[in-house]
Amino acid sequence: MKKIEAIIKPFKLDEVKEALHEIGLQGITVTEAKGFGRQKGHTELYRGAEYVVDFLPKVKIELVIEDALVERAIEAIQQAAQTGRIGDGKIFVYAIEEAIRIRTGERGGDAI
Repeated sequence: MKKIEAIIKPFKLDEVKEALHEIGLQGITVTEAKGFGRQKGHTELYRGAEYVVDFLPKVKIELVIEDALVERAIEAIQQAAQTGRIGDGKIFVYAIEEAIRIRTGERGGDAI
């Protein structure tokens, strides 16, 4: 099992969710996040004062899937989230040692 974590632009969430649904993935966790990388933020004007907005709004998507689906999920996320501009985001893949469904006690692939 692997955990895929993707940091994307918020307006791309629906497209990514639909792309994952099309390849048969349903369970995802979405968290609102703020951050910056090469994009670095920007300057805004508020009541005549200029200030720097360092952290930009992002969305973090997390899903745990079987190893066989990892490449398809990465491709789906990458294609749906890409705008071609700086700040499109990142995808991280982690190994998952165990998954347990709390309600039933199922383990491993049955739990996801």
